[in-house]
Amino acid sequence: MTRAPLQVLVVDDSAVVRQAMLAILTREPGLVVSVAADPLIAQEKMRRMRPDVIVLDLEMPRMDGFTFLRLLMAQDPIPVVVCASLAERGTEAALRATEEGAVAVVAKPHSDIRGFIRDSADMLVDAIRGAAQARVRPRGLAPPAPRAEPLPRPLAVHRRREDIVALGASTGGTEALREVLEAMPEDAPGIVIVQHMPPVFTRTFAERLHRLCRIDVVEAQDGDRVRPGRALVAPGDRHMSVQRSGAEYVVELSDGPLVSRHRPSVDVLFSSVARAAGARGVGALLTGMGSDGARGLLAMRQAGARTMAQDEASCVVFGMPREAIALGAAQEVVSLERLGSAILRADYDGPERARRAASAMGSPTQNAWPTSPTQANGPRRAADKGSTISLMKK
Repeated sequence: MTRAPLQVLVVDDSAVVRQAMLAILTREPGLVVSVAADPLIAQEKMRRMRPDVIVLDLEMPRMDGFTFLRLLMAQDPIPVVVCASLAERGTEAALRATEEGAVAVVAKPHSDIRGFIRDSADMLVDAIRGAAQARVRPRGLAPPAPRAEPLPRPLAVHRRREDIVALGASTGGTEALREVLEAMPEDAPGIVIVQHMPPVFTRTFAERLHRLCRIDVVEAQDGDRVRPGRALVAPGDRHMSVQRSGAEYVVELSDGPLVSRHRPSVDVLFSSVARAAGARGVGALLTGMGSDGARGLLAMRQAGARTMAQDEASCVVFGMPREAIALGAAQEVVSLERLGSAILRADYDGPERARRAASAMGSPTQNAWPTSPTQANGPRRAADKGSTISLMKK
């Protein structure tokens, strides 16, 4: 059976952006693209053909993108990919849009449209295809209420300073990670996170989480220590790995080629935690499109770590967790509302748990992820030069 093409509607008041989007997307098999200069024109086009995905600017005349997004989510939810500038105002607005129903964010800097077409078309297409798989739910027309107080403190569990939690997410992950991190107590194990997101956005994302959570949440810098009560978010366009330094863990940031079509890659993070922490680790793969993180989670399980995947019912996109489950990488499949407590209830038994895991699964196999981005992908390809989506704004 032939799959129907995806109908994509680009809503942006910049003629340059609309032309660039058309140039990029119309050459992609399976996409049918139309454009609108503002939300009112978009509404007229939607009456004639309901799109599968909307690519939306936020700052437009006649009706701003936020108003359009709220109307859409209340009346006829359609997956939305937000285009936002890299300025502080743009990144804040984009993350606020994810709280109101947008499922992905792409960056729109000020120049180099040719470089965008050459280097980052795959990123845009992946975001659109991921959004097309998303489950979007109706929301009220009123702006979101102020955030309630964080969840009650979880029950105390046995933890050691050597314990480390690794989280990976993509499409729909900004809200999923917020829910998990809000459940963490002040003395939670050290946490390292990869969320597929462009540069600059990751810093703003970490700052927003820091304001909402009991633990400290920061964008990672090279050499940062992983310590209890702190979460480190990998910067956009940088791989993050964990290394052992005496009795501590530190993070190492690198450029390297794309791995599993991403930089940062969850596979790179998870495989490094498998090597550095072994049975002291906990890995959780959250909502997202594709397979990034599945093989890294398997490496963690083979090293004795406890591993879990978000369940289908609570995922915006079930792709990444589904791949991990199919590989046998996830020991548990957990709903989003239970994920925080599931992470915290581990009673780590160190080498004994590693011995049991090795006995149950056998020695590490060829499925284990390579030890570096270069080993995984070989020489860097020209098409991998950029990992952010950049457009010339009017």
